[in-house]
Amino acid sequence: MEERSAGAVVFKEGEGGARSYLLLLNNGRWDFPKGNMEEGETELQTVLREVAEETALSDLSMVPGFRRVVEYFYRRDGKNVHKEVVYLLARSGGAGVKISFEHQGFEWLDYGEAKARATYQNSRNILEDAEAFLAAPG
Repeated sequence: MEERSAGAVVFKEGEGGARSYLLLLNNGRWDFPKGNMEEGETELQTVLREVAEETALSDLSMVPGFRRVVEYFYRRDGKNVHKEVVYLLARSGGAGVKISFEHQGFEWLDYGEAKARATYQNSRNILEDAEAFLAAPG
């Protein structure tokens, strides 16, 4: 079985350009907003829909040039599922987060805290890439 999802590393900028990253709590796991792509959707459409559904944030400004892909396998109903997740990078004002019924909490965390809190190594790797991408000159 094949499954495709898309999500975003969502950040906001505070005073002096300090960045905070958004992580959502879902069944004891901290991760970025993401979800399954619906038929006919582009990656960007999925990201915008999923972030809005999971956080109520609708003020996203996409950061061009950042796209990371994670692939892994898991088991569902006794079958192996190959999952591909595409992550884009999005800036938000950060006001008015309202999490969906499927989440138990959220946090805006600085880079070090977000890296320590993220449950999955893949998420920590993507966060490292996002921070480096945003810190790169020009």
